[in-house]
Amino acid sequence: MIRPCTLSSVNRAMRYHGVSETRIKMKTKAAHNHQRWHFWIDRGGTFTDIVARTPEGAIVTHKLLSEDPSRYRDAALAGIRDLLGIDRDAAIPSADIAEVRMGTTVATNALLERKGEPVALFITRGFGDALRIAWQNRPRIFDRHIVLPELLYGAVYEVDERIGAQGKVITKPGIPALQRDFAAAKAAGYNAIAIAFMHGYRHPH
Repeated sequence: MIRPCTLSSVNRAMRYHGVSETRIKMKTKAAHNHQRWHFWIDRGGTFTDIVARTPEGAIVTHKLLSEDPSRYRDAALAGIRDLLGIDRDAAIPSADIAEVRMGTTVATNALLERKGEPVALFITRGFGDALRIAWQNRPRIFDRHIVLPELLYGAVYEVDERIGAQGKVITKPGIPALQRDFAAAKAAGYNAIAIAFMHGYRHPH
């Protein structure tokens, strides 16, 4: 026999069986996500590969050129539209997509091939040559002519700043000096900078 029940009685039953409303919501959300598209994309310098799971659970793949300006502006978006079966210029129905995860080697390739934007390095004063010195490895100790690897930056600007290993600010950077160096880097043709401050990775603030 089926009997009507109130929301409060359902909640009491859930608590009696050790099921929280949060767990019910999480399961409901997971089921909803499973009924939508999932995209996993790898964008390389030549090809973009897409693996997707349809709302029915089937796994489908798609491959297209990473650069094809005559056909599309962005390979990842074009591939998603192709798998959804919509026009290349159509709006992507985000409500039908649970997630899009994307990895790319484009930035790494740009660094390795030196095709990216010229970069100026801003580093803690006293460490301007730290990356050039590097590890001081000697794989061929008897070579009379040592060929050093090409640096990834074109200019170095040392900044009067220091933060301790525990996060204590020892020397605050001077804003006027930074503005001066930024302007000098810009005038020298640098539109991108890399920042490497002592202990900055531990205390990014």
